Amino acid sequence: MAAYVISEVEMRDAAAFEAYRALAAKTIEQYGGRYIVRGGAAEVVEGGPAPNAIVIVEFPTMARLREWYASPEYAEALKHRATALERRLLFVDGVPPI
Repeated sequence: MAAYVISEVEMRDAAAFEAYRALAAKTIEQYGGRYIVRGGAAEVVEGGPAPNAIVIVEFPTMARLREWYASPEYAEALKHRATALERRLLFVDGVPPI
């Protein structure tokens, strides 16, 4: 069953953000993930406040998602995260196939 990383992102530093994003993208692909949403326009219909940007990444399984997040490759990207961006990060199980 697929699993998703959902991030609400607010950029802090543009240069650090680009470094983080480039490293993270490589590791996501390496661990079988793919971007579903990557910072497109978001419209708040109910509730609030509006996030600056949303990123959604799909992994084949929750186990693979967790393997990616704990990986030494992603750890390199995380070195830039604190400077690059503020975020809320969620791991969510997908819907089982019918």
